[in-house]
Amino acid sequence: MPIIVVEVMPKPELLDPAGKAVAGTLNRLGKSEFSGVRIGKRIELSVDGEITDTVLADVRELADELLSNSVIEDVVSITVADEVTA
Repeated sequence: MPIIVVEVMPKPELLDPAGKAVAGTLNRLGKSEFSGVRIGKRIELSVDGEITDTVLADVRELADELLSNSVIEDVVSITVADEVTA
């Protein structure tokens, strides 16, 4: 069953408290090679049937209007995967 993956991230100019917390923990663990962390969300939509241009257009619309908050988030990618990844 094909999967459409939508990835959403906080806008770069906004604070990311969860990312900042993880970055602080990495620093305390001595993992200084990481200069920053941003945490977003991944949405996987299972599709019954073929993924057509119409389906992708619907997903783009849903991503902008439902799956993300356009005030504070950007939809950074919409991709097609063959199966759910772990």
